[in-house]
Amino acid sequence: MEPQTLPAEPPPSAATTAQLIESILFVASEPVTIAQLAKVLEIVPDAVEAALDDLHGVSGARGIRVQRVEDRVQLVSAPEAAAVIERFLGVHANTRLSAAALEVLGIIAYRQPITRAQIEGVRGVDCGGVLRALLSRELICETGRLEAVGRPILYATTAEFLHQFGLTSLRDLPPVEVPGEQ
Repeated sequence: MEPQTLPAEPPPSAATTAQLIESILFVASEPVTIAQLAKVLEIVPDAVEAALDDLHGVSGARGIRVQRVEDRVQLVSAPEAAAVIERFLGVHANTRLSAAALEVLGIIAYRQPITRAQIEGVRGVDCGGVLRALLSRELICETGRLEAVGRPILYATTAEFLHQFGLTSLRDLPPVEVPGEQ
């Protein structure tokens, strides 16, 4: 008796590709690049993009979303489920950012890269503790030093900031008019 051979698997269709991507993103412990998805699925990046568009379209009515930051993609819970998820995970309200932290984060997001002195010039108060808290949460990072006396540290937002606020890039920030600036 001859050994049986399995028929060759047909190439995945667009829907199947979307399902495979969703499965990969579900088990991935961190965001996955488009190139990684294309390589593992043995398809071109444009096909990954098309499948992600399909997946994004169907996830709007579900409890998960496809979130993209630049060329990295991951599954996240739907924003409208945040309160229930926090209760389930036992996250307490004191883990939220303070008003001062949100203010400093906003200043950094819109004016980055920016120094501590420049932030304090906008706020009018010391922000050392707030900067340490934002750094520890990895919402901001040090991006270098200003070419000036004392070479102060420059701060900018991180990919984690984009992730936490559901943004794909800084271009997604709403426009802000600052009184006295033209």
